Amino acid sequence: MTHARTEIEELRAGVSCATVLERASPAWRLDRAESSRNCLKYRRGAGEIVIVNHNGAGWWDPTSDAKGDVFNLVQHLEPRLNFGDVRKALRPLAGIPPAFTQDVRTTASCAVPLSVAVRWAQRPRLRRHSHAWLYLSNRGLPEAVLVAAAGCDVIRDGPYGSAWFAHRTANVVTHVDVRGPAYKGSLTGGAKSLFWFPSDTALRNRFVLAEAAIDALSCAALENMREDTAYAATGGGMGPGTIAAIRDHLFSIAGRPGAHFESATDANPAGDRYANRHEQFAQEAGIPFIRRRPPQGQDWNDVLKARILRRDT
Repeated sequence: MTHARTEIEELRAGVSCATVLERASPAWRLDRAESSRNCLKYRRGAGEIVIVNHNGAGWWDPTSDAKGDVFNLVQHLEPRLNFGDVRKALRPLAGIPPAFTQDVRTTASCAVPLSVAVRWAQRPRLRRHSHAWLYLSNRGLPEAVLVAAAGCDVIRDGPYGSAWFAHRTANVVTHVDVRGPAYKGSLTGGAKSLFWFPSDTALRNRFVLAEAAIDALSCAALENMREDTAYAATGGGMGPGTIAAIRDHLFSIAGRPGAHFESATDANPAGDRYANRHEQFAQEAGIPFIRRRPPQGQDWNDVLKARILRRDT
């Protein structure tokens, strides 16, 4: 028994969660653009994400409540394995460092990057005929929505034709999602909250939450920007700051006439998991909940573009 306990502690200390992910079949890949010194983001397949933290000793799944140490990770990936099977699977991995290079950690420790808020302030505001405007127009977003978004300063022009979408906490930009013709990611060093459209959400009793900012804007376009509605986006997974922002808004509108929460996540398994969590948040706040699953395509931008195509043919 003592030997077993010793081996368990040695495996827990000697096997990195990152190594487990990289050696899985199919393998998980490090998302360098969205990783930092203390938070390594791995992806595999549509909507599959695992965050490795605590220098490889811990992990968590932003699409669910799953988290733990390296033993929990193996069972999360292979639920059929018992604890003895997990020990056998981990033994060959002891002492093997993750395959990724140290670029992410070295950059984070040696450089002093500008804060997200400063980088946001340095970018020009969204304007007609800019590269970001044209990119968003090509995604089907109408001029009225883009004018409104520019007016409340929730989108700015990024480099290389990209659009930057702000997450704000207490009116301070704390995170920026980046979307463009050839790039999907976010600025490093931020703390996710929610993308809001429009910016004056306090008096809006209907709360529509999507995954991507473009999907939230697409919902607004499909509804002609309902005046009673706060449209928001998580930017993908839900970390502590995102969950706190969702709950804060739900509790702020709880009890108001007509207040309700609509989850407009993607039409795929990950989107359904997010919607299930959204429903839990609504139940906690005592607010009616609706799951708005896109009737066609994968997301609400697909629905918007399909409507435009039908109108133009």
